Amino acid sequence: MGLVKMRAVTLMGGVALAIVAVQGASAQNVNATKITLLERLVIGAGAPKVAIDTPQAVTVIDQADLDKAQAATTGDLFASVPGVTVVGSQRQFGEAFNIRGIGTTENSSDGSRVIINVDGAPKFNEQYRMGSFFSDPELYKQVEVLRGPASSTLYGSGALGGVINFSTKDASDFLKDGNTGALRLKAGLDNNGTGTLTSAVLAQQLTETFEILAAGNWRRRDQVTQANGNILAGSDFDTLSGLIKGTARFGDNDEQQLSLSYQRWQSTAKDQAYAQTGTSSMFGVTDREVIDQTAVLRWENPATDNPWVDLKVNLSYSDTQNDQTNHRIALGAPRTTLGATIPGVGTIGADSVFLDTRYGYKTLQLTADNTIEWVGDGFENYLTIGASASTQDRSVERPTGGPLPAHPQGNEKKLGIFAQNEFIWDDRLTIIAGARGDFHWVDATSGAANRDGSAFSPKIAAHYELTDNIGVFASYAHTERLPTIDELYSISATKHASLGLEKESADTFEAGFSLSGNDLLTSGDSAALKTTAFYSDLTNLIASNPSPAAGRPTVPYYGNIGEARIYGVEVEASYDSELFYANLAYGLTIGDNLVTNTPLTTVPQTKLSTTLGIRNVEYNLDMGARLTIADIGRYIVAPSAFGGDGPADAYATVDLFATWKPDTGPLAGTELQLGIDNLFNADYRPNLSVDRSTGRTFKVTLAKQFDW
Repeated sequence: MGLVKMRAVTLMGGVALAIVAVQGASAQNVNATKITLLERLVIGAGAPKVAIDTPQAVTVIDQADLDKAQAATTGDLFASVPGVTVVGSQRQFGEAFNIRGIGTTENSSDGSRVIINVDGAPKFNEQYRMGSFFSDPELYKQVEVLRGPASSTLYGSGALGGVINFSTKDASDFLKDGNTGALRLKAGLDNNGTGTLTSAVLAQQLTETFEILAAGNWRRRDQVTQANGNILAGSDFDTLSGLIKGTARFGDNDEQQLSLSYQRWQSTAKDQAYAQTGTSSMFGVTDREVIDQTAVLRWENPATDNPWVDLKVNLSYSDTQNDQTNHRIALGAPRTTLGATIPGVGTIGADSVFLDTRYGYKTLQLTADNTIEWVGDGFENYLTIGASASTQDRSVERPTGGPLPAHPQGNEKKLGIFAQNEFIWDDRLTIIAGARGDFHWVDATSGAANRDGSAFSPKIAAHYELTDNIGVFASYAHTERLPTIDELYSISATKHASLGLEKESADTFEAGFSLSGNDLLTSGDSAALKTTAFYSDLTNLIASNPSPAAGRPTVPYYGNIGEARIYGVEVEASYDSELFYANLAYGLTIGDNLVTNTPLTTVPQTKLSTTLGIRNVEYNLDMGARLTIADIGRYIVAPSAFGGDGPADAYATVDLFATWKPDTGPLAGTELQLGIDNLFNADYRPNLSVDRSTGRTFKVTLAKQFDW
């Protein structure tokens, strides 16, 4: 489908929903019994509010969405989120995030431009041709996607693309009224690669104020078959993951909350493609064991009777280790050793990335913020002041060989101070102003000079409700990103360290409108639409310099060689009633490299996703279909210097799903999920992927909960 046709389809859908919403303008949404996608609560944008009322593009993925997706990897959860592309999602070790064209496809350095948090713990991994996030979707109950750099105030300067917040499950999510315990067992199967899932969750309320949750998951899959009939090398995996979490409530009215959680994800995989972000046989195969651990201690004191105190303190520890061994140039070939020669690569020296190596990231962070509330006649004001301190170690351990210049070791200490003020007048006008200052001190273990720097990220945003059902919003944010250890200290035979790097910056403008209504087609229904236009000027972009010709002087490995602009529009719309529901997500992003005057190769295709579903309340039956259409537009180049599996394509796919949750009789507490992905076996290559599409996949999941 051409770009013009896609825009026309989206425009017609938006106009139709706008008419419906305006027809219901005389009614209040609080009267509706159905909550739409845009009316879900957002907890990661300052004072909690629903997505449609935030002056930012926000999508909330809830537990029902997570269950319905039957996702094999966390990347599968974002199929219907506008502006978000998960690169390398067909491989367990290759997932990296791209938001609005921000996020590279080869080095997985999205971690410095897209901030990923798990219960407030920052997750970061940066390694050539490896992904940046390792986890299992079964561990989470909600995911928030905050698109654009306005989130830098609360989460750290550098969020040029945005922020993704993962929230883990709690025992209270499973405990029903009147019960003190629950055991939930779950099993899943899909036919493509014979993927299986075995999961168990135990929730127990030990006292009236203390509860605990323990969860374990085993997920495995053989190599999947692509739509063209080929086997996708390196797509098999075997993972174990678990979560233990305790929550205690105390103080006046038991409103204070202290929680401690620990989660672990481990995967051991033999004969894996070295390049996890996309097939490239020249890099050969290797064995990997990846272990990812996260521990979070959180204290919340809302102090509802004291307007001066609403305190949150978060202490977190993250540890990601990748043990890479037994590299070969091909299956059955001898193990790579010092002095060996790889065709197209050269002779293996002591500093080769193909020798046995353990890569690691460890991050310890303490964050605290307090919100002061001031409520007067016709207005409310919430001032949040906070600080964040962290230390991150990037390590390399090698039994043989020398230091690894392509993956330098080092330590980065950060201090962030932030303030955000939210003023609400007459329940209609909301003005949010904020600023953050970040400082970092970087030490290299290689003996290179230390580096320090600072970044400043201010923003202002406003949202105004013209009527009870029509709102408009606009924002401006300036964001600065400090260079990472990898960018500062990487070296090679022809490139030296890049200690003179300047920080990246982005100036972003956003504006849009929202429409909502209820009791439109039937009593208790609701509809909502939110459209966001954005424009970003990016300067001092950091990119790898080309190697100089033989005999020429060395150059810095990285340089501030880029300027770009990225702009586009995102549309989210939803309708919900007792019998029928529909969701629409549309993302159009255009990016230009202003140095070469060519399209940015990191910008995703224009994509429209529409979900239509019906439900039978009496039998708790829900079924529907999702249509995804992507237009190639002008993004026809391969995202990799090594090319992709054929040219990038426009494509259309259809996915089906069905859910049955009986709540009476002997099957009460049982859940049955069915799904078919890529129903018509569409063969295509997305422009940010090196690999072609996965073939038709049938999925079934059965869960049963026992309560006491």
